[in-house]
Amino acid sequence: MPIGAVELPSRGHWAPSFAIPRGRSSPSPITKTKSPAEFFAENKNIAGFDNPGKSLYTTVRELVENSLDSAESISELPVVEITIEEIGKSKFNSMIGLVDRERVDTKLYDDYETEKARERRLAKEARAQELQAKNAALGKKVKEPSATKGAKGRGEASFYRVTCKDNGKGMPHDDIPNMFGRVLSGTKYGLKQTRGKFGLGAKMALIWSKMSTGLPIEISSSMRSHNFISFCKLDIDIHRNIPHVHLHEKRENKDRWHGAEIQVVIEGNWTTYRSKILHYMRQMAVITPYAQFLFKFVSEVAEKNVTIRFSRRTDVMPPVPVETKHHPSSVDLLLIKGLIAETSKGTLLQFLQHEFVNIGKSLAERLIGEMGPEFSPKMAVKSLTSQQIVRIHQLFRQAKFDDPSGGCLSPAGEYNLRLGIIKELHPDMVATYSGSAQVFEGHPFIVEAGVSVGGKDVKQGLNIFRFANRIPLLFEQGGDVVTRTAMKRINWSSYKINQTQDKIGVFVSIVSTKIPFKGTGKEYIGDDTKEIASAVKCCIQLKSKIVRKIQDREQQERKRNLSRYVPDATYAVYDVLKEISKFHASKKRRYEEEEEDVLRKVQSRSITKETLKEMLAQYVEKVDYEMALEYATQSGVNEEPREAIYIQALEDGYNFTDLHSSNFVFRFIQ
Repeated sequence: MPIGAVELPSRGHWAPSFAIPRGRSSPSPITKTKSPAEFFAENKNIAGFDNPGKSLYTTVRELVENSLDSAESISELPVVEITIEEIGKSKFNSMIGLVDRERVDTKLYDDYETEKARERRLAKEARAQELQAKNAALGKKVKEPSATKGAKGRGEASFYRVTCKDNGKGMPHDDIPNMFGRVLSGTKYGLKQTRGKFGLGAKMALIWSKMSTGLPIEISSSMRSHNFISFCKLDIDIHRNIPHVHLHEKRENKDRWHGAEIQVVIEGNWTTYRSKILHYMRQMAVITPYAQFLFKFVSEVAEKNVTIRFSRRTDVMPPVPVETKHHPSSVDLLLIKGLIAETSKGTLLQFLQHEFVNIGKSLAERLIGEMGPEFSPKMAVKSLTSQQIVRIHQLFRQAKFDDPSGGCLSPAGEYNLRLGIIKELHPDMVATYSGSAQVFEGHPFIVEAGVSVGGKDVKQGLNIFRFANRIPLLFEQGGDVVTRTAMKRINWSSYKINQTQDKIGVFVSIVSTKIPFKGTGKEYIGDDTKEIASAVKCCIQLKSKIVRKIQDREQQERKRNLSRYVPDATYAVYDVLKEISKFHASKKRRYEEEEEDVLRKVQSRSITKETLKEMLAQYVEKVDYEMALEYATQSGVNEEPREAIYIQALEDGYNFTDLHSSNFVFRFIQ
């Protein structure tokens, strides 16, 4: 046998032998790598593209949120137009250059119906019609016959052109291909409050478009400083994660428009996700009352068209979120190594001071002294060994640091949250609350809450509206910390609210540099996050406000009822007084001095029906005011009763200075 030959027994038979040359190993399987674009194409559910309907919803969501971010980044009041245009089979085929073809062999198709199946269906329809005629003859209520279905099939795919236009900052001409055609490249990386999830945005919509229609995405963009519009038509090379540009040119910008317009054709399902898309737009209008949205659905059948305008209610915008540094208790070993590799600081002391929050010079020196004799403030941070970096990480986990502040966050604000609820729901009553900054795993977060009672298009019972970093969360509501808190941890009867019969809106908005989402869809926050679970109970802080507003409402209702009966009471009381005055004049009956005075005034007609009516109306006003003042005193409010006033936004052209408070914004007009 040759040297290196391998002999394998095979149950009585000789297996073939293979000679392996010396110095060589046996061949190994070929290792393959996937690009980020290829990974997300194969795992599109991670980004919310589970099915055609959800893909249509997620595309709208990604485009709208990108538009809001773009406008807010330059402090421009957002104006966003979103259009979903239905594209029929013939139109789609002509767009891709495909000629329509009639079916030849019908048995090939999923909706083919055999002769026996057709006979059974027709017999069932005949029996249903016979039963319906019999019931009609007996005078029984007859239901409208439901539309019969043929053989079950997958049906035709539905295609839609989604267009989103905004007035944001636009994009640099040369950066557009990479911004849309290269996955995991973007401008939202860094530690700050962001609406984005993975830096995918419209890139995932482009991937879904390539998978479902094969058509490229079209982008028009212009910046304030540009006198041209950049137009780019491109798709993405999935395997290499690079853009494939079809056309990239500059066009004339006659209107001096700035912003972006993105157009993509995808497979979708408007019928099943119509309500979700409209709910999303409505909730986005609640949390961003300073934005103006125009939503259109254009169908091939004119009767199915939808146009909804969500108007702007205020021109006061939340501050732009600020990028912050990492808190020592929130970093892991890999992140520390990355910060060391990227830092421009030379010494360990400078690195600790400038790369982390809440570490001043004195604390940095104390930390270095605690690390051991091999560490010194002036040692080069780039010279740290892996063991020394582990020691730093261990100390960060064990040492006590001050909590980070919430100054880097941008909550909607109690003022905007209240305006948004009033604008979209028109409730009978609304109360809002904004909590102070708290900390979860070294990341600051702020919880804002609102409760409304009554309103337009609000169902009976609890209607829960959840927001994370000022975007609505519509899916996986059952496991969310907000839902569980509202359903199980709040006794609504103590608020004088009927949980099943009243129309209750519960609004909770959480903003943070890191939202602890559960699941790949990033649609809900788990109930096991204790810090956030306890903070969400801030609805309890609204109890006094809600009870007071309900009592105010009951008081106003009582006043209206009393005022309503003033005329009838006037006539009845005056007639009684008139009869008593006649009896008093004939019998000279003795009365108290005040009663005598009233009867004399009735006789002399100093008191008439009109004067009595006026006196009763004044008395109702007096009683109403005194009761309100008494309640305010008992509640610790030392001011007179008042009504909330909401003023419409000013037109352009005014110079002003804003003074912000948690409850209002005071504006000085210059």
